[in-house]
Amino acid sequence: MNDFNLPILPPDIELETKIVLKKCSQANRHLAELKGVSQTIPNQNILINTLAIQEAKDSSAIENIITTHDDLFKEELFSEFMQNAAAKEVQNYTSALKKGNQLVNKTGLLTNNTIIEIQAELEKNKAGFRKLPGTELKNERTGKTIYTPPQNAEEIVSLMNNLEKYINDDSFSTVEPLIKMAVIHYQFESIHPFYDGNGRTGRIINILYLVQKKLLDIPVLYLSRYIIQNKSEYYRLLQEVRDKNNWEGWILYMLDGIEQTSIDTIGVIGQIRQLMGEYKHRLRENFKFYSQDLLNNLFCHPYTKIEFIQRDLGVTRKTAAKYLEELSSAGLLRKEKIGVSNFFVNESLFNIFTQKRAWYG
Repeated sequence: MNDFNLPILPPDIELETKIVLKKCSQANRHLAELKGVSQTIPNQNILINTLAIQEAKDSSAIENIITTHDDLFKEELFSEFMQNAAAKEVQNYTSALKKGNQLVNKTGLLTNNTIIEIQAELEKNKAGFRKLPGTELKNERTGKTIYTPPQNAEEIVSLMNNLEKYINDDSFSTVEPLIKMAVIHYQFESIHPFYDGNGRTGRIINILYLVQKKLLDIPVLYLSRYIIQNKSEYYRLLQEVRDKNNWEGWILYMLDGIEQTSIDTIGVIGQIRQLMGEYKHRLRENFKFYSQDLLNNLFCHPYTKIEFIQRDLGVTRKTAAKYLEELSSAGLLRKEKIGVSNFFVNESLFNIFTQKRAWYG
């Protein structure tokens, strides 16, 4: 649609319909459960590191940037040797998510400057908001233009300033935060303020908004897998807001995503917690060098190496190598080699993320 003028926020329509509020209540209940479950992992970096990589992989896949878990974890270990461009882009996403989370926690705000910094980290450039016309959104299959976002640089800045106020000023709109998240995502994707990285930046904004509003303590709810599984509906319902003002359908879609993803993530965290308990028992029973820092390392990094153990435990390289070799001999880790360098895989944890273990409900 080339003649669509994007309205400013808040939408001039009742968003809190009966069916939306009912769905919102369900989504809030599961999200609150996820918040509580995530607090049962003693070191929150374990979830931030591992779940962020999963989200980065799925979010990038939506943009047809495809890589494997194996390549991603190797990229973390040996970025100087790896030549996998897709894995590097996914690592950029992880870095952008963590940077955005730090900024939101520091300021309590999700501002345009933060959004620009997130996109800059994603794309490794400082182009900022679009200044030149020509951006169009096309159907992947047909190549036909389905939506032309705002083209004028001043209009883009004005719409982003309006969005910034909607995100941060709760007196500007008093609707439920989860409903606001759906509105924010629609508006950001419709403004399409950057030349590149809009989809991935928008999905990072989703999770950071939930953290900002204290609905989660850490960024652990990631909607990208849900969007991949329901991709045609995602784009159809975005367009129906533009064409038919169908906010209800769009909001219900996003609330369903929050509910389903919360349930799935609770299951994943349950697996991680159980596996950590198993490893803790085996380490304490069989290894004099057991420590909580060692356990944390093995779960922060599904693929670890001598340098990580040195750093996290404050031991010598020789001692770190000895620990890893003993853990490998006992079957707790699998030893691998890339070039002349060894690395060690927590295969049971890796299998959780590749869905080779059954999820707990």
